[in-house]
Amino acid sequence: MNRQWLYAKQPVGKIGKDTFQWHEGPIPAPRDGEVLVQTRLLSLDPANRAWMMGKTYRDALEPGQVMSGFAIGEVVDSKSPELAKGDIVEGDWGWQDYAALPARRLTKRTTNATLELLIGPLSVTGLTAYFGLLEVGQPKPGDTVLVSAAAGAVGSMVGQIAKLTGCRVIGTAGGADKCAWLTRELGFDAAVDYKAGGVRRAISQAAPDGIDVYFDNTGGPVLDAALTLMNLRGRIVCCGNVSQYDVDKPAPGPMGVPGLVVVKRLRLEGFIVTDFSDRRAEAETRLARWIADGQIKAELDIFDGLERAPEALIGLFEGNNRGKRAVRV
Repeated sequence: MNRQWLYAKQPVGKIGKDTFQWHEGPIPAPRDGEVLVQTRLLSLDPANRAWMMGKTYRDALEPGQVMSGFAIGEVVDSKSPELAKGDIVEGDWGWQDYAALPARRLTKRTTNATLELLIGPLSVTGLTAYFGLLEVGQPKPGDTVLVSAAAGAVGSMVGQIAKLTGCRVIGTAGGADKCAWLTRELGFDAAVDYKAGGVRRAISQAAPDGIDVYFDNTGGPVLDAALTLMNLRGRIVCCGNVSQYDVDKPAPGPMGVPGLVVVKRLRLEGFIVTDFSDRRAEAETRLARWIADGQIKAELDIFDGLERAPEALIGLFEGNNRGKRAVRV
C-alpha cells in the first residue's frame, strides 16, 4: 500500500486540514532507468505553501497532485545502473510512502551522518543558510547581521554561521521563549520579539550602529524596519517571504525601496540554493565539521507518522516550531 497526501484545493488565506486529502493506492513499479524509493523523512518548509500560490521557480501545485515536498529515502528496487538497492537518496517526490522516479532526478547521499541531519542541516536547509549568507550576504568580521525568522530552520543556522565569521548577530523571532533560546543556546548577541510590537525601535536599539547584512526570510514589517536601518552599501539577502505566504491577500511592498536603495547604495539579491549546486560538496563538508565540533547546534523538530504531515505544516505557519521541522515516515 502506498499512502499519500494529495493537494486537494487552493487555500484562501491560511492552509487547513481540508487543503489536503488522504489517498491509498498500490505501490508503483519502477521502469527502466527508474528506482523505487521508500520515504524515510519528509522535509516541511515554508516553500510548501508558496508552491500553492502560483508558478515560482517551479510549476504551481495543481489540485489532485501528490503534495510536493523534499524527502530523503532508501532505494528498495532499482532498474538503473546509477543507483542500487539500499542507497540513501534525496529529492522532491512528495508526501507519500513510495515513489518510482528516474535515477537522474535523485541525489545519492554518501555523507556519514544521521538521516535527521541529512534532511535539513546537511541538505537544502543548511546549504541555503551557508550560500545565502556567505556568498550573497558576504559578511565581514565586525559586521552587524540581522536575521528574520531566526528560530526557524534556515535562520537559526544563518545566525550561527554569521557568528563563526566574526559578526555581531541579531535575530527576530515570535515570542520571548524563542528569543531567549537564540541568545542563551545559539549565541546570538540580541533577539527581538516581533510579536511584542515596536519592531523598528527594538531592532534599532539592538543595532545602534546600523545593519550591514540583513538575511530576510519573512518580508513584511521586519523588512520595512531593516531597510531604514541599513548601513551604507548594506546587503539584503532575499531568501523568503513567509509573512505573506499564509494570508488572504499579500501586502504591497515597501513604497520607499527605490529611494533607500539609491541613497544607501544597497544591494538586494534573491537566490535559489540550486544556484550553487556545483559547490555543494564544499559546503556540506564545512557544515558537517561545524556540527561535529559543536560550533553549530542543529535543532530538529520531528513529527512521527505520515498522517501528521498536514498538522506539522499548519503548525509551522503558526510559529510553533524551533529549528528544522520534518516528518519521520
